[in-house]
Amino acid sequence: MATVDTAPSEPQAPLEQPRPSVPQVPQQASPASAEQSQSGTLIGSVQRAMRLLECVAEHEYGAPAKQLAREAGLALPTAYHLLRTLVHEGYLRRDKGLFFLGEAAVRLSSSAAAQKRRSTVADALAQWRDAIGVPVYYAQYRAGEIEVMCVSDTPGNPAVEEWADFRETGHAHAIGQCLLSQLDEDARRDHLDRHPVESITPYTVRDTRTLLRRLERTRRMDPVTERQEYALGTVCAAIPITVGTTAATMAISLPAHHADRLLSAVLQLQEEIGRLLGSLSISISI
Repeated sequence: MATVDTAPSEPQAPLEQPRPSVPQVPQQASPASAEQSQSGTLIGSVQRAMRLLECVAEHEYGAPAKQLAREAGLALPTAYHLLRTLVHEGYLRRDKGLFFLGEAAVRLSSSAAAQKRRSTVADALAQWRDAIGVPVYYAQYRAGEIEVMCVSDTPGNPAVEEWADFRETGHAHAIGQCLLSQLDEDARRDHLDRHPVESITPYTVRDTRTLLRRLERTRRMDPVTERQEYALGTVCAAIPITVGTTAATMAISLPAHHADRLLSAVLQLQEEIGRLLGSLSISISI
């Protein structure tokens, strides 16, 4: 009978007991590391280019590259590279070794100024809206058309819905009638030739002759009112404002069942405008 060699068995390592899990506490980033993380998302070349633009803007009569590099805290080769790029893109122009703001930068500045003027007008309209408790409108006559530039209303006092194009129905609403009354006879007839009078409610003026007679009787600074001529259930009033050659108007609207408030509300608006018109005279040219 064959014998089988049996090797002595090695002792088995004892089974490890599972360790209780320890919750990991998230480590908060230090202010320094947070700042580094944020700065890592910024584009350094853009920051440096903006610093150069700011430096150029401070020199009405231009400045050379070396001076701009020094003021912006940039190495001269870096400044040269960015200046060439800004000139190529139109944000700067170079003349006899000096750098000036270019047309692209001027357009940005003009746009920013226009936005500021619009904001000034919008703030004024919101102030009058809250003081009088009615929607307030600002409109101009520009390039032969009626343009509503800004409206300020609230859910409780909503603006009139433009169900028919304001530009084509100037004969029917107070805004349009007020603007047309400020035009000379030729411009007024030209507008009505392009946008003929037509009835859009039972109360709308019936024909061009009747409208022209009404406009001719309108005195220069008197409010213009209309009652349900543009929209049934709505009455409106507008105040003429002329700044230079710009025909403009501020207007209000009310539900027809509050028509008894229309005159007092528009006179209050006229008084409010009188207080601010000096500071608004530039802004309303938006």
